[in-house]
Amino acid sequence: MTEPGIRIRVCPTLTGPEVRAALALADAAARADGAYPFSEHVMLHLRHGGGHSLHLLAEQPGSPGLLGYAHLDVSDAAEGPAAELAVSPTARRRGVGGALLDEAVRQAERRPGRLRLWAHGTDAAANELAAAQGFHQVRRLWQLRRSLFSPLDKVVLPAGVALRTIDPERDLGPVLDLNARAFVDLPDQAGWTRADLEQRMAEAWFDPAGFLIADDPAGRLLGFHWTKVHEHDHGRAEAAGGHAHDPIGEVYVVAVDPSARGRGLGRTLTLAGLHHLRDRGLSTALLYVDADNTAAISLYQSLGFASWDSDTLFRR
Repeated sequence: MTEPGIRIRVCPTLTGPEVRAALALADAAARADGAYPFSEHVMLHLRHGGGHSLHLLAEQPGSPGLLGYAHLDVSDAAEGPAAELAVSPTARRRGVGGALLDEAVRQAERRPGRLRLWAHGTDAAANELAAAQGFHQVRRLWQLRRSLFSPLDKVVLPAGVALRTIDPERDLGPVLDLNARAFVDLPDQAGWTRADLEQRMAEAWFDPAGFLIADDPAGRLLGFHWTKVHEHDHGRAEAAGGHAHDPIGEVYVVAVDPSARGRGLGRTLTLAGLHHLRDRGLSTALLYVDADNTAAISLYQSLGFASWDSDTLFRR
């Protein structure tokens, strides 16, 4: 039951102070829960605007700051709206999460498709909230990790394949085309636009030396491995106490052209990226993979990755 006086304000855009308040709330929730409450694309929308989104702000007169925040992405008419939410650690057990989700349901009912809800982290309170509100699990993403201090196999390129770093002047189009072909079963990834790519490449973490391209002798792009470095590992148990922690590398995107599969190129590209991250002095690498992608999980486990955490997608 929602505490009296709590209201949900729905905004198509946020002011600068509102953005800062939402980001501060997300950081506080991450420290309390050991899992960052929002995905990358939500954080991009928060920091830079854009996208077809609604922002739900939970407030109460006399209470400083936000009690809760929810992001409702309404851009996908086929799959339906998608929500992610967080409640301030100081405002829990007051019905804030339920009020945010109720408003997200009301907003979603005005649009095509059924509402989806992401819960980040195995112990996320959103898991309980989703079940109580009649949502059911439709997808799970596993986070896997491995130590970069452990031995890594050498990188042995298949015959006729050359490895280089990205040239942003000429590679963006081919990268997007290959990305669409490689992830045809994952619309969120396959649907990346040039603007999506450029926005990520404008982030402080982007390093062209960590974007590895595999070409054939004719210069045709066969695959790529885009690595990422998290300077602050938001959202994990070691951050719960607010202590400093080491940067961590990510196997951000590994894509192989369907016509080039079966040659071990995915494994080779993954290894090349891991060597790059280790050469940067990082001690740990993480990646995300769908729980039902048994082939990819088998590959990553053979490279020394093990289960660490998971995110869950629910549908109403």
